[in-house]
Amino acid sequence: MKEKSKIVQRLKIIEGQVRGLRDMIERGDYCVDVITQSSAVKQGLSSVEDMILEEHLSTCVVKQIKSGGEKKAIGEILTVYKLKRK
Repeated sequence: MKEKSKIVQRLKIIEGQVRGLRDMIERGDYCVDVITQSSAVKQGLSSVEDMILEEHLSTCVVKQIKSGGEKKAIGEILTVYKLKRK
């Protein structure tokens, strides 16, 4: 995975955000501030998912299709699509 270092870096940032979120809860910070931080964590995770999906589509899915695995590739794409809609 060529984007691995970017993904790992992004996950480290998210990890720090989650720790900060926990600290906010423990301190009893203002609810809107906690929700804002929680939203930032969700957006960060969504960004990581997008990076992984882009990598998968441009490498694994292309290889599957070229090697005759169209049905498997389509199944994976549909599975991810359904997961992202939730």
